[in-house]
Amino acid sequence: MTALITRVLTAGNSDPAGPPIHENNTWLIGDEAEVVVIDPAHDANAVLAVVGDRRVVAVLITHGHWDHIRKAAELGHRVGVTPRMHPADAFLWREELGDEPFDELADGAVVEVAGTGLKARHTPGHTPGSTSILADDLGAVFTGDTLFPGGPGATRWDYSSFDTIIESLEGLFTLPDDTVVHPGHGDSTTIGTEAPHLEEWIERGW
Repeated sequence: MTALITRVLTAGNSDPAGPPIHENNTWLIGDEAEVVVIDPAHDANAVLAVVGDRRVVAVLITHGHWDHIRKAAELGHRVGVTPRMHPADAFLWREELGDEPFDELADGAVVEVAGTGLKARHTPGHTPGSTSILADDLGAVFTGDTLFPGGPGATRWDYSSFDTIIESLEGLFTLPDDTVVHPGHGDSTTIGTEAPHLEEWIERGW
C-alpha cells in the first residue's frame, strides 16, 4: 500500500483558558501499519484518534513555535517516541515545554515510513530552525510556516529574517511544479502555483 497523507485540524490558544481560535494542521504520513506525525499541535487525543493502532515511527517538528509543538512532548510520551526538531529552535521549545527532551532533526535527515522516505530540508527565516519535510515519492512537501498559499510565513520577530526566508523559498521552488505544498495552517497549494509570485513577495517585503 502506498503511503497516504492525512490532515488533522486542531485549534487552541496561547492562553489555555481562552477560546479555541488558533487552527493548525497536523500531518500524518503512513499506511495501515505505521505512520509519521508532523507538528502535533493543540490536541493529542485528536491526533491519536487518527493514528489508531498504527506504530508511530517518528514525530517531526517543522519549527519551535508554541502552536506547532504544544502537544509534541505529550504525544511522544504516549507513543514512545522522542520528537525531532532542528536544534536552532531549541530556545523556542524550552519556552513552551521546558526540559522535555527532543532529538535533532538535521538538514538532510531521512525518515522511512511505509516505503516512503521523508527528507528534512532546513528552510530558515520564519525561525532559525524552520525545516520543511520532503516526500518526493508522494510529490509533496510539508512546509510548516515557511510557505503558504500567497506567500512566506511571518518574519516579525528579532530571530526571524525576511531575506533568509526568501532564500529558503528559492530552494523550495526548485522542486517540480506539481509538488503539493502542505503548510502548517490553512489550505494546501502547489509549487507551480506559488513560485511565479516570488518577485512580487520580495517587492512588497513580506
